Amino acid sequence: MVISQSEYYISPEEYLEGEKVSEIKHEYIDGQVYAMAGASDAHVTVVGNLFVLLRNHLRGSACRVYMLDMKAQIEVINRYFYPDVMVTCDPRDKEFEYFKCYPSLIIEVLSESTEGYDRGKKFASYRHLESLQEYVLISPDRMSVECFRRNEQGQWVLYPYEQAGEVHLASVDFRCAIAEIYEDVLLVDENIS
Repeated sequence: MVISQSEYYISPEEYLEGEKVSEIKHEYIDGQVYAMAGASDAHVTVVGNLFVLLRNHLRGSACRVYMLDMKAQIEVINRYFYPDVMVTCDPRDKEFEYFKCYPSLIIEVLSESTEGYDRGKKFASYRHLESLQEYVLISPDRMSVECFRRNEQGQWVLYPYEQAGEVHLASVDFRCAIAEIYEDVLLVDENIS
């Protein structure tokens, strides 16, 4: 995941200005910027499918769905990430043109190089967002959707979805067949050892 790292501290303001003109995207962690690698066909297709499904579901509501190029700001720990898909229903987010602060749903499509980070440190960072209700991890090559949902006690509970299942994202009252998320994606044959 990490392609380059700056040796010098960069302020959040410098980072945001630089991202406006940069040809490559960078995530920001405590004054350091990390270039993001490209994504596979399956990854991009899953993200596109999710965006279309959620956009159609949320049309006419107060919620907005973003994909790939919109940053999530986690101000309390000085971080900016580019979630694959993010939904915000908070009117305060209309004030911010290049990032959102109050997402209710964040979805990351996994890759070999980022899976450990997405499950570990990135999820730990996202948990600092008080508005976040669900964090979803999706495999790009087999039907597997893992939805981590914050319960009333503030604990994160796993809701796994697999083949032939219906995915439910409670934060935005959304349901779809898991196959819709994987439309046009070449999946790994799970029967092969």
